[in-house]
Amino acid sequence: MDGTDQDQDQGWNPGRRLPIGAEARPGGGVHFRVWAPRHPAVAVEFDDDAVEALLLAPEGNGYYSGTAPAAGAGTGYRFRLGDGKSTSAGECAFAPDPASRFQPEGLHGPSQVVDPSAYRWADRDWRGPMSLDGQVIYELHVGTFTPLGTWTAAAEQLPYLAELGVTALELMPVAEFPGTFGWSYDGVDLFAPFHGYGGPDDFRRFVDRAHGLGLAVILDVVYNHLGPDGNYLKSFSDDYFSKRHKTEWGEALNFDGENAGPVREFVLANAAYWVDEFHVDGLRVDATQNVFDDGPDHILGAIVRTVRAASGGRRVLVVGENETQSARLFRPAERGGLGFDMLWSDDFHHTVMVAATGSREAYYGDYLGTPQELVSVLKRGWLYQGQWNLRQGKRRGSAALDIAPAAFIVFIQNHDQVANSARGDRFHRLTSPGRHRALTALLLLGPSTPLIFQGQEYSASTPFLYFGDFKSELAEAIHRGRQESALHFPSLATEAMQALLPYPSAPETFARSKLDPNERGRSPHAEALALHRDLLRLRRDDPVFRLQHPGMVDGAVLGSEALVLRWFGPGGDDRLLLVNLGTELRLEVAPEPLLAPPAGKCWQVVWSSEDPRYGGGGTPPPESEAYNWRLNGHSAVAMAPADAVGDTHRDPPGTA
Repeated sequence: MDGTDQDQDQGWNPGRRLPIGAEARPGGGVHFRVWAPRHPAVAVEFDDDAVEALLLAPEGNGYYSGTAPAAGAGTGYRFRLGDGKSTSAGECAFAPDPASRFQPEGLHGPSQVVDPSAYRWADRDWRGPMSLDGQVIYELHVGTFTPLGTWTAAAEQLPYLAELGVTALELMPVAEFPGTFGWSYDGVDLFAPFHGYGGPDDFRRFVDRAHGLGLAVILDVVYNHLGPDGNYLKSFSDDYFSKRHKTEWGEALNFDGENAGPVREFVLANAAYWVDEFHVDGLRVDATQNVFDDGPDHILGAIVRTVRAASGGRRVLVVGENETQSARLFRPAERGGLGFDMLWSDDFHHTVMVAATGSREAYYGDYLGTPQELVSVLKRGWLYQGQWNLRQGKRRGSAALDIAPAAFIVFIQNHDQVANSARGDRFHRLTSPGRHRALTALLLLGPSTPLIFQGQEYSASTPFLYFGDFKSELAEAIHRGRQESALHFPSLATEAMQALLPYPSAPETFARSKLDPNERGRSPHAEALALHRDLLRLRRDDPVFRLQHPGMVDGAVLGSEALVLRWFGPGGDDRLLLVNLGTELRLEVAPEPLLAPPAGKCWQVVWSSEDPRYGGGGTPPPESEAYNWRLNGHSAVAMAPADAVGDTHRDPPGTA
């Protein structure tokens, strides 16, 4: 990562990889640099008695630096701030490095010098995900993806994901967090991969193995706030956090206030670090609506530019979560945008959940779950693009009608939505088996980019709960916060349901969330896995379903709970997907032109959610001269043109 002019003015040595932190020198020794403007002096103290403490030299502008000749990779160290005595609640005598690359004993322990150049990469020919089209994303949490919960154990499962049809992994955050288990959205050491998963090189081996199998790796990062436990940044400077902005979860990082320059540099260096030193193929930026910046160069746009510059010519993807559905994130910089590649579509999840369960509590009240909503969200990416939202009391979203379908990431499960239920129940437990299969088809064959949450593909019996190894008062406060949040759902506000909400800091809450890979081969999980494999194979191999071109999909409502989607393929090689979430639908009259086959053809079933291999009850022909159209209840059918046989399918007289 190269220094900018501003970096040069602050004294950042361009030979360093990062503006702050500990860096092993090729000729020996370790160079340290830190921003600590609230202290008149800063020193480095080492765990190794053979390495003498190092008093860092002031550079100006609050920076200190120096080289310890006897230190090297693996050396443990801490910063001694000021005179080494704590003088207030906001200061510590000793603190870990804000840019620590590894915390082997956890966030309160010593930092460790890491030499990233020591790892020998095998992915020299990997060029990254070269197109948005064709991507299938798999979200996973390293600590619960396998019983062991390590990088090494997760890497052993990568061939299974590649064979399934996944193209990209989206890792939940891995920055060092409190205790021995957690989600890491409360991470505090942004440069240090969580020590409980293994060392930094174990993470590198995981990425290397993924690339060897053709899998991209996208890392979830949190730049809107830091967790409260182990957050030492204020010990170095009060200006790390904004005095004007607040997030839903605590203090916002300072990207536009006094002394924001070093804070922006800190976050931009972190974004580049994961791409450069760990070869990840992009970032998923959490809760972008809470990343506040009123300055002329929004930090989110700067992150996008920085990630691309750090890629070394590889294709990288920048993904965003954005509750407000601002299309500005999609737009290129020359059109006043921020340049993101892809954004999550909560609208798809929410309307699917209403359609599947009938529940419209809390934010689900903004949706009806109708076939028209399902058609519209697949054609348009977002349902809310500037309409008035009565629940929020404001307009929600902005126009995104020109955005390509592949740029919208859709899902029926993700970490938040599964954990927001009282029991951490997965989608298949909240609806009927038939609806589950039919809506899975809508997810995996639709024109947007599908995301699968770990275990979804085989209907894992394990829940996914909110867990975090918090201590004492903080643990109680977080549990109360989860209970209060559940009050937005009337069904969860009852005394009986409140009592069911799991305690986030209990070890059993974490243990219950771990996947059991052995389930994949047992019924009914094997049937669910076959369903996902076949749908992903159809999406990948079918010459029409695999296309995600803008405007190639249209749809229509066929009944109160039924719809049809039509893909317009080259040369009339079209496809249909018929979805019926209600009772059996009989169309004795069918005045819907999307149902008409291409000239000289008839429709033939190529896939059905009611295939017995998936646990279904069989599929009679949807179209027949005897009854015209008939759709099984709680089912989905994919159809392709076949040569017509008999007079009834010939073109009418006079047609070309």
